[in-house]
Amino acid sequence: MSAHAADPNAIPISERGPAPKEIVVAYGFWIFLLSDFVLFTGFFAAFAVSVPATAGGPGPRDIVELPLVATETALLLLSTFACGLAGVAMAVKRPGLFQLAMAATALLGAGFLAIEVGEFAHLIGQGNGPQRSAFLSSFFALVGCHGVHVTLGLVWLTTMMAQVRTKGFRADIRRRTACFMLFWHALDIVWVGIFTLVYLFGAYA
Repeated sequence: MSAHAADPNAIPISERGPAPKEIVVAYGFWIFLLSDFVLFTGFFAAFAVSVPATAGGPGPRDIVELPLVATETALLLLSTFACGLAGVAMAVKRPGLFQLAMAATALLGAGFLAIEVGEFAHLIGQGNGPQRSAFLSSFFALVGCHGVHVTLGLVWLTTMMAQVRTKGFRADIRRRTACFMLFWHALDIVWVGIFTLVYLFGAYA
């Protein structure tokens, strides 16, 4: 018996054949997430340099309503917690608990999105839309881009709920659901940056 047959770990990585699909999918999705972070970094940079460019319109302190944003943030953080519970339910193969946790994630995410849409509608109704100044353009672009991601995440979430309901915890469905959960947690990280830079710094600048 060869040494390689006796000890599979002795085989060089380059000679072990293709990587498992779980690793390939996870690696590819991490690349996507990193590219998304680069996109948001550009929006953050544009916002940072546009803060003084109000063109006589409202500045950060004039548009920030911290109690409302705090509620919005709490909803998104709780949705991430519920999403984590769904991951645990998937790991132990409890479909009922999984569906319940994912439904809670969806409801909390929808609540977050409703507050954000209300905030945008209020600003536009006052004549403070994205065309009003460079500051408002960058504000709508940054916060709105995150909102679009949340909307897409909700569509993805409901799709995974339907697939688990009809097909169970198949390997491919677990991979897709795991990618969704990474995506949802990444949105939470981005929102913490938005909450800090746009709302907290804006309110107390």
